[in-house]
Amino acid sequence: MLLTLTTTHRPATDLGYLLVKHPDRVQSFNLPAGTAHFFYPEADAARCTAALLVDIDPQRLGAGRGRGRRQAATPESFTLGQYVNDRAYAASSLLSSALSTVFRSALRGESRDRPELAGTAIPLEVRVPVLRCRGGADLAVRLFAPLGWTVTATPVPLDEQHPDWGDSRYVDLLLTGTVRVADTLNHLYVLLPVLDDAKHYWVAPDEIDKLLRAGAGWLGDHPERGLITRRYLAHRRALAEQAMARLAELRLADEPPADDSVDETEPTAEKDSRRASLAVRRRGAVLAALAASGASRVLDLGCGGGALLTALVADRRYTEIGGTDVSIHALSMAARRLRLDRLPERQRDRVRLWQSALTYRDDRLRGWDAAVLMEVIEHLDPPRLPALEDAVFGHARPGTVVLTTPNVEYNVRYEGLGAGGFRHPDHRFEWTRAEFADWVEGVAARYGYAATISGIGDDDPEVGAPTQLAVLTRKDETPR
Repeated sequence: MLLTLTTTHRPATDLGYLLVKHPDRVQSFNLPAGTAHFFYPEADAARCTAALLVDIDPQRLGAGRGRGRRQAATPESFTLGQYVNDRAYAASSLLSSALSTVFRSALRGESRDRPELAGTAIPLEVRVPVLRCRGGADLAVRLFAPLGWTVTATPVPLDEQHPDWGDSRYVDLLLTGTVRVADTLNHLYVLLPVLDDAKHYWVAPDEIDKLLRAGAGWLGDHPERGLITRRYLAHRRALAEQAMARLAELRLADEPPADDSVDETEPTAEKDSRRASLAVRRRGAVLAALAASGASRVLDLGCGGGALLTALVADRRYTEIGGTDVSIHALSMAARRLRLDRLPERQRDRVRLWQSALTYRDDRLRGWDAAVLMEVIEHLDPPRLPALEDAVFGHARPGTVVLTTPNVEYNVRYEGLGAGGFRHPDHRFEWTRAEFADWVEGVAARYGYAATISGIGDDDPEVGAPTQLAVLTRKDETPR
């Protein structure tokens, strides 16, 4: 079975740093049921392709069943079917397991040599020429398109010489998009066995943790999360119910209660349910800005239920992570979402949560590389903003501040939101693009920062993007 990953990012050979695999080397990895070979069919500055070829030994695959490795029931479970099947050729959970073995660091988003690029979405093309797809090409679109991929799933004919025989159960899958490499690998790790709807090993309760870890940041918002969960857990009802309950808990904690009044789905996304939600895109933009800053110690100010903290904890480039909120309830939700009581001591020591009001100076906020104010400032009364400026930019003075807030001009695109209305009743203001730029530039000038401003979400030619993003970098701070 074969999988290729191609980029035209310049220089394209940076893909080797992201995958932690040198373009000039062919590498082989031993698997329980065969061997995985990794190599680069092409590698130059303009275009680079990485290929993973998995050579399955049917005898080793069949023998594994007799050595205590219980397997989920599949159509190949009968004796002869253990040796005469498509497992050696069609992408399945065997390829998913190979991904976890070969790309262990890349799946976690780690790159010692290109840490800022590891957090950046780059143009990618993924090809899986033979994928058993129970549900047909349409299901492949339904699973991958909401994650930002353009999907081409071409059914493979039963026999090219006899087109009247119809299509087989396999598709030739092509994904194109601008996505982080780590996200790409995690999408494949989860969804390849889901499309195949079979696993080559027994599905135990620890598979829930694997699913939630690989699905962090995207599975909870996926319109097909129920189907994904059931199939990934081999239709084991008790496990699927546990996983869905944990996902529901994570989704509840994903956004602060003050942000759930208006459905912030972009109008284009309402018409096309395959689009990623604005919350996911916002979080991705903040993570990309943090990665580009080179920060290793990051503070989430107004962390709410811990959605961003969860993504930060999953990324080992961040050696120390802090979360503050004025609400004890929100901090409790964040602690539950992070499962701090279950984390290994080494992981738990990276995270600190504490109550703090952003309109007062707090020495615990000093000394951090970067701080995030994601959908926070609009919950303050405008007269309190100078106090926040002093506490964050004057007293704490992190090297980088990443800040998001709604663009009030975009509100006319939300049905049911009347003229002059805000996206939530707790919002004390929502700024136009000009008002936001004026405030950001004023803060930068007053406190010695340089600022860049951009949008998050689809850019409407008349009213701009739904979310505004500012990245402020302290002028005496040299980015690492």
